[in-house]
Amino acid sequence: RPATVHLRLQRLRCGDHRRSADGTLTTTAADAAPTRLVFQRWPQDRDELHLFTEVVFGVSVPRIKVCDGHTSPFEALAQAYFAEVPVALWHGSRGFGGKSFNLALLSVLEATCLGASVTILGGSGQQSMRVYEHMLGMWHHPYAPKQVLAGEPTRYLTRFRNGNSIVALTASQTSVRGPHPQRLRMDEIDEMDQGIFTAAMGQTMRNKKNPEIDTQTVASSTWQYPDKTMAWAMKEAGQKGWPVHSWCYRETSAEGGWLTAEEIERKRNEVPQAMWVVEYDLQEPSVEGRAIDGPAVDLYFDPELGEHEGALDEEIILEPPVPGARYVTGVDWAKTTDWTVIRTYRTDVAPWREVAFVRTGRKRWPLMVGMLTDRWDRYGGAVWHDATGLGNVIADYLPDRMVDARVVEDVQMIGRRRESLFSEYVSAIEQHALKTARIRYAYDEHRYATEDDFRSGASGHPPDSCVAGALAWAARHAADKDLADARPDVESFEREQSPWEGL
Repeated sequence: RPATVHLRLQRLRCGDHRRSADGTLTTTAADAAPTRLVFQRWPQDRDELHLFTEVVFGVSVPRIKVCDGHTSPFEALAQAYFAEVPVALWHGSRGFGGKSFNLALLSVLEATCLGASVTILGGSGQQSMRVYEHMLGMWHHPYAPKQVLAGEPTRYLTRFRNGNSIVALTASQTSVRGPHPQRLRMDEIDEMDQGIFTAAMGQTMRNKKNPEIDTQTVASSTWQYPDKTMAWAMKEAGQKGWPVHSWCYRETSAEGGWLTAEEIERKRNEVPQAMWVVEYDLQEPSVEGRAIDGPAVDLYFDPELGEHEGALDEEIILEPPVPGARYVTGVDWAKTTDWTVIRTYRTDVAPWREVAFVRTGRKRWPLMVGMLTDRWDRYGGAVWHDATGLGNVIADYLPDRMVDARVVEDVQMIGRRRESLFSEYVSAIEQHALKTARIRYAYDEHRYATEDDFRSGASGHPPDSCVAGALAWAARHAADKDLADARPDVESFEREQSPWEGL
């Protein structure tokens, strides 16, 4: 098994190296005693993984993050290698980001150290071959562990003695629907048909022979087009909580990087400024039909108020209830698809401030309605929720104290009313009437929402956090009423344990 393979290495900062027939690497030097590094197991953490790639394959992946909001290339690679998330997006500079090389290195490491089967899918057959050619070059490094190979690698297939393989696929429906590896690596998805991307996402599957190997998918690309596969994937990432790792030439030219200042400047002078901004500086492509002005969304989700992922069942309390303050809550319900989102705002300040956010779902109605009940018990105020097709269901689970207070408004989000709710919410955002922290899930949903998402009868689907926010803003008139029975319960908030803990 791969975990039993012992690779014993000796390494010096300077000197001569040679490898004996049994695979042991020896190092000699006249001016220093040897430093011995013994790998008696495959890499177990990030430091071991970085050292392993440097010594065994001769590759030092940059570990420094330079730009705000970016990730180091090595951090993205390590997260995928250890399968810490099931799906991740890589957004990198054209040419300068080393995305294809990083995918190639990741694939070789997974097949060698984990014994995983890997498929590589590019936006074109040529792109798949480019990744594969990077891999072939790695096996030519003097210390590459060729003893794990079952034969010479080819342009399309590398087999390993453990029975696993790395396969390069062509971008076709037939090709992507066949294999079921543990790891899927997709490159330049913005050049890939969205149907092929969607079909490929179903590939990964656990292997009964090696059930300990977790499945993991990486979709990597430069983001060139405002309305193609990468834009769709970024929107999916926001809705499903996939991490997005971005890095540009600044990360790959930092200490330990491979890119030189001369190469950067030469390329900057070769390409149009508009292309440089989008494909090298990683600015978002302009999108016609975007529902909300981008800079307004950035001001709405202010990172100075805090930064949060908005992960599933992550209760985000931005401000505890304040005596005498007024609040409203908007709720978008979902059970089997999409997510239930509960958003609460303080309304006696300008701009409104979001004070609490949670995303949940895939739970029984009593539990999810109970989350809303707890929120109202603490903050009080009006509660407007999307009751389209669900009014009676929700009403059956509301406690008498909420019903008696007459604070709940059942909103049927159809036709003109739906369009009016979203139009007023968008206008409020663009007039800077609302503020919240940089909650990544909600921030991405608002950034990528289109006019079709909000238009009644259109093909789009309104994002969950947008629905909850629009309903909260629609409750602003109710927020002015004297809801004597709906004041915030400050004492209870300070005394009780959060009902979300342990979920």
